Amino acid sequence: MQSTNNQSIQSQEFAAQLNKPVLQLGSKGNDVKELQKLLIRWNYLPNGFSIDGSFSKYVQQAVTAFQYRMFLKSDGIVGSLTWKALYTGAPVNMPTLQKGSQGEAVKTLQRALRDAGVYFGAMDGIFGEVTVAAVRTIQKNSGLVADGIVGNKTWYALSKVNARV
Repeated sequence: MQSTNNQSIQSQEFAAQLNKPVLQLGSKGNDVKELQKLLIRWNYLPNGFSIDGSFSKYVQQAVTAFQYRMFLKSDGIVGSLTWKALYTGAPVNMPTLQKGSQGEAVKTLQRALRDAGVYFGAMDGIFGEVTVAAVRTIQKNSGLVADGIVGNKTWYALSKVNARV
């Protein structure tokens, strides 16, 4: 596990140094080819997809689905955070949440837990007992310590749960 963590840290450091252009519908070129390869790597485009360097509507839909699963703004525009998530295969810049936390990040967590089929409470942005129980279920199902605290490992596990997208 230690080598996986080191690889993840190295990937995140590499992603932080990226100076990639913003890509969106209509963009063309080698950076779009790189984007297409990364979307294939993470199974958001099929293996047989033609890497043509054209940011089509189909590529935009794949980017939007990827952003949703990485808890990013799902706008289909590939900016700095989306590039970082594409390189690491993990959510980036997510806060640590626990009982008592409140706000938009908790709503994002509740949506992810709902999509995973373990949360049936209000989407109120309040990290209460129902949210704690759902987090512990995901943690237990993912082989993590079921402490009810949402850190990087729990965000990562949530990003890999099959969701209704």
